[in-house]
Amino acid sequence: MRWQPVGRLLVRFLPPASVGAITLLGFAPYSFWPAVLLSLALLFGFIDVASTPRRAAAVAWAWGFGYFAANIHWIFISLHTYGGMPALFAILAIVGLAAFLALYPAIAAFAARKLAGESRAVLLFAVLPALWLLIEWVRGWLFTGFPWAAVGYSQIPDGPLAGFAPVLGVYGVSGLVALLAGGAIWLLGRRFDLRDKLVVSAAVLLCGAGYGLKQVVWTEPSGKPMKVALLQGAIPQNQKWGIDDLIYNLRTYYHLVKDAKADLIVLPETAFPIFLHEVPKDYLEAVLSYAIAQNAALIAGAPRQDGKSQRYYNGAVLLTDPARPANYKAHLVPFGEYIPIRPVFGWVYDNILQMPLVDFSSGGAVQKPLPVRDQRIAANICYEDVFGEELLPNARQATILLNLSNLAWFDGSVALAQHGQISQARALETGRPMLRATNSGTTALITPDGQYAARLPERVEGTLYATVQGMQGETPYMRWGNSAALILAVLGLVVGLIVRWRSRRG
Repeated sequence: MRWQPVGRLLVRFLPPASVGAITLLGFAPYSFWPAVLLSLALLFGFIDVASTPRRAAAVAWAWGFGYFAANIHWIFISLHTYGGMPALFAILAIVGLAAFLALYPAIAAFAARKLAGESRAVLLFAVLPALWLLIEWVRGWLFTGFPWAAVGYSQIPDGPLAGFAPVLGVYGVSGLVALLAGGAIWLLGRRFDLRDKLVVSAAVLLCGAGYGLKQVVWTEPSGKPMKVALLQGAIPQNQKWGIDDLIYNLRTYYHLVKDAKADLIVLPETAFPIFLHEVPKDYLEAVLSYAIAQNAALIAGAPRQDGKSQRYYNGAVLLTDPARPANYKAHLVPFGEYIPIRPVFGWVYDNILQMPLVDFSSGGAVQKPLPVRDQRIAANICYEDVFGEELLPNARQATILLNLSNLAWFDGSVALAQHGQISQARALETGRPMLRATNSGTTALITPDGQYAARLPERVEGTLYATVQGMQGETPYMRWGNSAALILAVLGLVVGLIVRWRSRRG
């Protein structure tokens, strides 16, 4: 008898959690975007039929738990396999993070039911899509932000709503996906009267507008095309930090640079897993000699320490320029690259985790692009390209975007493909080509329309050759950032509340 409450709880929890988990199929590498639309529509159906706002929040929390647990499960690899955290603790950490992130859809569901009252139309077409957009935006900056797996990414690059990314950004696309999901639930089981026909017509027009926007070329060529060589060392994360590992790292990239023939040669994040000033001078001179001999620029990812302040930065350094200009990572990963509230969490690193270089400093929000021939390259490091609006100040100055990553922390998981999809969204939003040089994948050239022009297989050592054309000009998203999407969300809430108020008076 005493197990009956637990059984009832599981019966209520498992269906929405399972529906949330199927969204994994909607993102890269599977990219079956209807899975996300279907899952979100079912969630909205659960919220619609819930007896109270609290029940709606509970079912949305369960859905969110399944959603995030499925889409960020790969964090286990970095915590346990490479971070040294015991497996049980690593699992508990992921469960805790998924449980926390699930609060965001729970809050949206509770607020939507409160604001919509008994009006299904207000709930499904106004407050729920608007609040979904707003809550994803809040998730992108609150507590430093964790915007991974926003539902809008499922549309990138080939979904019917992808064309809205250069206008409204990925959060705007998320709101439109939510609007379609609300329309799908509205139509379920209805007699298909005039209002229903209008809903279908609006959905068709919305998708048609998305397709039409995909045909718009927002930016124009700048300078001459440039041949690039993107190097992928495919070095496992557990072979980067020992003395023998260091020799293997340096030797791998020495041979890759030696054989590369291009205008620009790019090495990934922490290709040199030691401070730049610690790289043997004769080694660095030998590597540079091969680049200089063919008049090639060489950009490498390396930690760099300031001699005066002793602070160190995760940087993309233009080594062939005597001044050694660099773009430093601005948005650092809490617990991965710095220790927040050290008196509270410092013991975790001292006693449980075994992660090197966890006290980086931020390079600042606005930095000058790296000049290469007649192009201007704005580099970002690993995770920070998840924060689309934060890249805009540098993207406006640049003709090419560059991401340097070391995703060997998550080798063999979907994280590599998901991160590539995020870079595709940044290319779409800015109308700029995106170069990706990664240690293990996805190393690629992404065109301004968000498509892969070329890419290397994951976890394979090699060099990707491609020709990139720089672009100038601004997309609407570059001018407005997230402001346009947020204004539309607020207008949706206002219209929904006015409709509800008028219906109650009537």
